[in-house]
Amino acid sequence: MTIDAKTPEEYLEKLPEERKDAFSKLRETVKKHLPEGFEECINYKMLGYVVPHALYPDGYHCDPKLPLPFINIASQKNFVALYHMGIYANPEMLDWFVKEYPKHVSTKLDMGKSCIRFKKMDQIPFDLIGQLCEKMTPQDWIKIYENQIKKS
Repeated sequence: MTIDAKTPEEYLEKLPEERKDAFSKLRETVKKHLPEGFEECINYKMLGYVVPHALYPDGYHCDPKLPLPFINIASQKNFVALYHMGIYANPEMLDWFVKEYPKHVSTKLDMGKSCIRFKKMDQIPFDLIGQLCEKMTPQDWIKIYENQIKKS
């Protein structure tokens, strides 16, 4: 399921009705808990939270015209996804998240390298997502990105 939107608000308007409340709450959780410096935008046809060119002029190595991506949230066909590059690039953060998840949700964690999938809208651990968002500043992400991802 791809939503063609030019703004985050337009993205929310186009969501299936049964996902609007949970997705809106997920968006607000991310926005509330991300450290200062990240910006919200549409990125890869999803809601994106990026390090803007004003903080990191080099941009994303795959396409330097784009700001450096950090978190994306999307309504996919069978789930809502949160893509978190910090979990992908930082093993300690991944370990923390995997250990904390069962303390917040009774269902099994459904996760890829950076993708956390939520199939049931009433089982999104908003408080845990808030804690996850607080763990990395734009400067922390730039440092990890340059040391681990951009070099490869």
